[in-house]
Amino acid sequence: MNWISIGSISDIPRRGARCVATPEGKVAVFRTQDDQVYAIDDHCPHKGGPLSQGIVHGTSVTCPLHNWVISLETGKALGADEGAVRTIPVRVEGERLFIALEALASRAA
Repeated sequence: MNWISIGSISDIPRRGARCVATPEGKVAVFRTQDDQVYAIDDHCPHKGGPLSQGIVHGTSVTCPLHNWVISLETGKALGADEGAVRTIPVRVEGERLFIALEALASRAA
């Protein structure tokens, strides 16, 4: 698998996110309170809200537009809502973060 370096884990505050622009679209990269890192498409399946601007709680994010809760682990909407976003594999090496190039390419196909 080919990996793209996207920065350092310290670039993302705990319970926060950063948006990474790629040729295939925006990816939201999240850091949980206990330093787990997840990457998903940066658009809510409901109305396309910017998930990178949402509130991180546990391993979920709440969309800032209409309060949909999305699992960072699976990309699926939680509760009564239905829909999902693509998850992107993340690798952490020391402080460096990488996302999987193939996952981005398959999304564009």
